[in-house]
Amino acid sequence: MKRILSGIKPTGAPHLGNYFGMMKPCIALQEQGEAFYFIADYHALTTVRDPEAMREHTRGVALDFLACGLDPVKAVIFRQSDVPEHTELAWILSCFTPMPMLENCHAFKDHLAKQKTPVHGLFAYPVLMAADILLYDSNVVPVGRDQKQHVEVTRDIAGAINRTYPKAGHSPGGDGLFVIPEPSIIPHVATVVGLDGQKMSKSYDNTIPIFDAEKPMRKKIMGIVTDSSPVEAPKDPSVSTIVALYRLFAGEADVEKMEADFRAGGVGYGDFKKRLFDALWEYFRPMREKRAALAADPTHVDGVLASGAARAHAVASATMERVRRAVGLR
Repeated sequence: MKRILSGIKPTGAPHLGNYFGMMKPCIALQEQGEAFYFIADYHALTTVRDPEAMREHTRGVALDFLACGLDPVKAVIFRQSDVPEHTELAWILSCFTPMPMLENCHAFKDHLAKQKTPVHGLFAYPVLMAADILLYDSNVVPVGRDQKQHVEVTRDIAGAINRTYPKAGHSPGGDGLFVIPEPSIIPHVATVVGLDGQKMSKSYDNTIPIFDAEKPMRKKIMGIVTDSSPVEAPKDPSVSTIVALYRLFAGEADVEKMEADFRAGGVGYGDFKKRLFDALWEYFRPMREKRAALAADPTHVDGVLASGAARAHAVASATMERVRRAVGLR
């Protein structure tokens, strides 16, 4: 059975980009293999400095995943920091990772280009991500196109170590110390645009949280950036943020109707935004109701995370025992 691994950072409330780009496809994959999904609080430390916010966001991510359909019997969901083997393996991997490889990674280069001073955690981020993946002998890593480089870095590091220790203990079903993972590109990531037409991202402050309250969500939708075309003018649906988001929630006939109304003219952007809000609000209605029920019993979420941590630790500790023996630490 193939093993699937993915993670999400608790840096804020999950938004539509997180849902369509990671959560929804990962929930679907729980039916296709042995899935391990972690809440990446170690990774979040590169930006989150408020401990209460970290705890709140971590719990919120767990609640959101469960409300959206993750089955904790079929998939393992856990806090990254509950499994300390992540950081132990990251150190060992860092001893085999060339600095030029990390200097070429997107996040580090982006910080330098913006004249920011990156912390070591950001520089070493791909190594910790490699540890996340290799710790669970992951075969498949679902990622967006902008994250593919991290899987490629993981493959390079794992390959170098496998060549260094060719006669070491083998990974399950493999000939090397580590399983070489394959990236699985999630197609929807590039299509989820934010309120300003850029990719939806917390760093751009253009997100729509999936479980926002009605009033703030409506306000965000009505604030989507549009051009100054008058109501009567025809409009191009192919470049519209409203239409791009509407496609995620509405049926094919409703999308075709909106596109036709764009081209015909006579309908203002405000009316289109109202259609979008109604479709979005209805889409998440059953998940909102389930989330409210789950949130009413905090011990349930705590139990799910504790159980997930125990299951993850059982796999991670076996991997680390194999790695320690291979490199001479046992």
